[in-house]
Amino acid sequence: MLRLLNIEFHKLKHNRASKVLSIIYFALLTSIALIAAVKFDIGPIKFHLAEQGIFNFPYIWHFNTFVASIFKFFLLLVIVSMMANEYTNRTLKQNLIDGLSKKEFILTKFYTVIVFALISTVFVFVTSLILGYIYSDYDEFSIVFSDLGYLVAFFIKLVGFFSFGLFVGILIKRSAFAVGALVIWFIGESMIKGYLHWRFRDGDSSDVGEIMQFFPLESMSNLIKEPFTRLSAVQSVAKQIGEDLSKDFSVHWYQIAITLVWTAIFIYSSYKILEKRDL
Repeated sequence: MLRLLNIEFHKLKHNRASKVLSIIYFALLTSIALIAAVKFDIGPIKFHLAEQGIFNFPYIWHFNTFVASIFKFFLLLVIVSMMANEYTNRTLKQNLIDGLSKKEFILTKFYTVIVFALISTVFVFVTSLILGYIYSDYDEFSIVFSDLGYLVAFFIKLVGFFSFGLFVGILIKRSAFAVGALVIWFIGESMIKGYLHWRFRDGDSSDVGEIMQFFPLESMSNLIKEPFTRLSAVQSVAKQIGEDLSKDFSVHWYQIAITLVWTAIFIYSSYKILEKRDL
């Protein structure tokens, strides 16, 4: 495993675009801390975002993993361009000539995906821990380390998403077209979801969720639901105007299982494409 990772990170080390995108990604993860600085006064109303409880334990694990997952697109570009460069620079063919099997080549990419996801998860964990201890109203050990399931979901979400990018990168070979294909897939899933909402407009809307949860991007999205309506301040306002914003914000095992199945499909399909392709 270490040998395969050394091969891959040696390539990334000499790829300027990958380094720039990686720096931007981790800079954006760090910028979550800047949310604490958001404050403004409107007459007698003084608003400080950090005081609204977004950095309270254990809510911070939900909030920060959700926000951090928005930035995953930058590392996706690294994954896609990493694959495109293999074809452009003919390093894929050279690796195979040098004795690397196609299975080892795919494992090299998959291990890289896991490392990127793991580093991101640790980064978010440390950032959240620091912000939580600075701003949270609660610092009891049992509260601080509850709801860490969101970090597990964040890791699985990144592994699944990057594996999808790897699969599309191998399938299409060109980074720009691969990214375009991912955007088209996202639009396609959104259109299907919209159609299902229209189709079941007179029935139970939960039917739409039960169907859509088996689509790849939707399954990844379901791992960490939006945290904003979970805030007590938002819930209070909703009750005052007669709205019910209650929902299940938990991370469920079957949602993780669906994403893991898609991850396995993407990696296996990537291998089969590479196995059959004439390089």
